[in-house]
Amino acid sequence: MITALDHIAIAVPDLDKAIKRFMEDFGLPFEGVEEVASAKTSTAFFPLPPTSIELVHPLNGEGPIAKYLEKKPGGLHHLCFRSDDIDADVEHLRAKGYQFLSDAPTLGAHNCKVIFIHPKSCDGVLIELSQPSA
Repeated sequence: MITALDHIAIAVPDLDKAIKRFMEDFGLPFEGVEEVASAKTSTAFFPLPPTSIELVHPLNGEGPIAKYLEKKPGGLHHLCFRSDDIDADVEHLRAKGYQFLSDAPTLGAHNCKVIFIHPKSCDGVLIELSQPSA
């Protein structure tokens, strides 16, 4: 079951500059940077309970975020919903016709199980489901 809006992800061309902006200009608490090799991204989190802002940047200039930034100068990338049973949520949504970008959840930031719903299934919005590790 979906339990919360986990985070809002923003693709940024310059991670250090964006981190500085969110810390210094907006005064948000900075949780740190994490590299997610499987997604080829560097992420920076700014917790704003009960949700957070996630900055995403291509790791080594590769991956889906790099492709996104080739088309756009940055901006809102995806919304992430927290799940307490991601496998059940995927099964439920697949039965309703939702398409996913992968066959099964994978390991994401903070060791969460994650999967993305294709934007065509959600009126053009990329949606991530995330289940925190136990």
